[in-house]
Amino acid sequence: MRERTIREQDMREQMADLVAVALAAAKARGRDVADVPLTAIAAEAGVSRSTLLRRLGGSRAALDEAVRAAGVDPGGRRPVRERAIEATAQLVAERGLGAVTLDAVAERAGCSLPSLHTVFDGRDGLLGAVYELHGPLPDLEALAADPPERLEDTVRELHRAVLTAFRREPRVLPAIFADLFSRPGGPAARAMRAYLPRLFDSLSRLLLPHVEAGRVRPLPLPVLVQLLLGPLVTHLLLRPVLEPTLGPGLPGVDETCELFAEAYLRAVAPSG
Repeated sequence: MRERTIREQDMREQMADLVAVALAAAKARGRDVADVPLTAIAAEAGVSRSTLLRRLGGSRAALDEAVRAAGVDPGGRRPVRERAIEATAQLVAERGLGAVTLDAVAERAGCSLPSLHTVFDGRDGLLGAVYELHGPLPDLEALAADPPERLEDTVRELHRAVLTAFRREPRVLPAIFADLFSRPGGPAARAMRAYLPRLFDSLSRLLLPHVEAGRVRPLPLPVLVQLLLGPLVTHLLLRPVLEPTLGPGLPGVDETCELFAEAYLRAVAPSG
């Protein structure tokens, strides 16, 4: 018993010495402890990297925890919000929206479950943040803030924004649509409803001036939006199935976008 107590005291003293060395190395370099390589800390401690790792139990996590326990943030980690959104996006792309749990997100992001509830107010808030970042909304709002003058350019830029969102890695948007179509009351639908006002605000600022100028038929805005985006979204969702079946007979994505743009411009042009 006494030998174990002495051994534990020695380990605490060794860790305290390593913490002091790590803090000194970080201060000398003007960096956070987490950003100082183990090789540099080992050199500062006068031991080899392998010896240092052995004392740490095979991972620097123990050192970071000891630094944190000493009242110093080891740094080197992005905020919980950023890590959680990235982890959720990866899980959505890998498993689909329905299979993503807060426990799985916390494990992959390296954060606690309570912190997710605090930052995002639950799963729906987290999924909404993922949709906002990986969906087309940021690009549409930026486009609406500085819209093109010509209708043709507006239509092509809108198509480009949707195409960019579908291509963005990890592939979140296809998974969101899959959940939206299979579960109209599911989390994707709730996220979509939350962002529809902002989405339609941007689209109205981009399309309605052309209606007022007589360049577009005065159709209801939802119809104008569905005519504009519906064919492209449907094509992008079906394209992974169409490509191996139709092969060279299927136009490229950019050519398809151009064809949809031309079709839209003809469809909404004032009659006569």
